[in-house]
Amino acid sequence: MSQPRPIQANFNYTVDDGSVPEIYFYDPPEGTVAHPPGTDPQAMAVHDGWSRAGEFSLDHEGFALREFQNGFDRFDDDQAVRDQFYAPVAEFVRNTVGAKRVVVFDHTIRSKVNEAQQNTEHNTTQRAPVMIVHCDYTPVSGPLRVRQTLPTEADDLLGRRVAFFNFWKPLRRPVEEKPLAMCEVTTASQEDMLRMVLRYRERTGEIYVMRHNPAHRWWYLPDMTPEHVVLLKTYESETDGRARFLGHSAFEHPDTRPDAVTRESIEIRTMAFF
Repeated sequence: MSQPRPIQANFNYTVDDGSVPEIYFYDPPEGTVAHPPGTDPQAMAVHDGWSRAGEFSLDHEGFALREFQNGFDRFDDDQAVRDQFYAPVAEFVRNTVGAKRVVVFDHTIRSKVNEAQQNTEHNTTQRAPVMIVHCDYTPVSGPLRVRQTLPTEADDLLGRRVAFFNFWKPLRRPVEEKPLAMCEVTTASQEDMLRMVLRYRERTGEIYVMRHNPAHRWWYLPDMTPEHVVLLKTYESETDGRARFLGHSAFEHPDTRPDAVTRESIEIRTMAFF
């Protein structure tokens, strides 16, 4: 099968100027000098992944496409998502990655309707698509999340392999705007990852954002339907050469119709223990 020609789209990278990028989820103290991320938009080729959909590997490229059939449709009810959707997702991820145990620790539903909630610290399940090149965890924040989620078991669990996988899928209809794109891990280096601080009133977290590198190879799955799911590896404890941190971002597709249906998607964050 011939590979479709890539499109060109802008990705919001972060300038590597020696400062630590940060986001405040509250009004910062007066006089605070902001170091926002995503200030370096760069035009990049984005490749259609459908012709290679069965080849992508979580340990190589850092992401994988799978089919997922489930009748759950109460995505407007956060408690129903937790009570009825977390368990089948955890089992699906466990079977897919070959883990001994998978724990779901939160989820986010993204849509334009939720855009007003983007920078509030209390509402973490309703957000707009993230238009900054990032990875959700770092070598520090990954183990910390395990300790926060499973404090009595963490010492034992962190003595073996741990990996985090995001489960991402459209909700009720195909994605027509702001699709998700993945930066193939084999084309990025650890030096491209920049630590970013997330400042909440009661705590401080950190993720990775990425500086631009023309070698980055981007993939997306145009018109992805709710019967498909992308798994993204956002943290890996092993340092044996397998993918550890996958950069990803939503982006504005240049051919999006003016009347395109707003993207609605869910991402469920899981930790897998081996």
